[in-house]
Amino acid sequence: MESSAPARETAGGPQHAFGERTRARRAIGVIVAAALLIGSGFFFGGFFRFVDTIVNYQTPSPLAADGIVVLTGGAERITGAIELMTAGKARRLLISGVHPDTSATRLGRMVEAEPDMMACCVDLDRRAANTIGNALETAKWARRNGFLSLIVVTSAYHMPRSMLELSHAMPDIRLIPYPVTRPGLTLGNWSEDRSVILLLLQEYLKYTATRLRLSLGGVDGLAELVGGTFG
Repeated sequence: MESSAPARETAGGPQHAFGERTRARRAIGVIVAAALLIGSGFFFGGFFRFVDTIVNYQTPSPLAADGIVVLTGGAERITGAIELMTAGKARRLLISGVHPDTSATRLGRMVEAEPDMMACCVDLDRRAANTIGNALETAKWARRNGFLSLIVVTSAYHMPRSMLELSHAMPDIRLIPYPVTRPGLTLGNWSEDRSVILLLLQEYLKYTATRLRLSLGGVDGLAELVGGTFG
């Protein structure tokens, strides 16, 4: 009788340990699943807010500023900026991110701009290679001209990230968004077009990375990573 109790304890020991390990694995699984669910909620919640901002951009009226900056990437951006200049919405225009081999004359022909306006009132920035560079070069240009307000022209999906970079580079200058949309890109029905969904997701990831970098104070190493990877 005395020898049977230890035998039962010995037999039950491994089973008890196995049960504890199983419960621990289940608990870890529940925690991981909850974390993934919460993380997904934050990600997609932020994404939908991002898209809502893009779709519902409203340009102030009346629209006027000291200068205009257009971030290159599509002819519709430059066309929109030239139209603003022609309408007298600002005194000077910076086209940022121009290819080194592209002349003002060629740009003017592309968007049917008046040669006199291109000669007198349009500056070209050929140094910027990405959105971070756009912001830095625009800040230099605005301060050199003594501007206190700028109209920012770029694609609607690119605007949130551009405004982050520009406001970080020149917090003392008022920025007015003027989003444009390239032909064939319908943002109002974005959820029905797989290519538009992918475009917006990609831009949202870039925007999120930019927010992270700037929240860390624009760390140089991370800035180089984000600039080289995301542009």
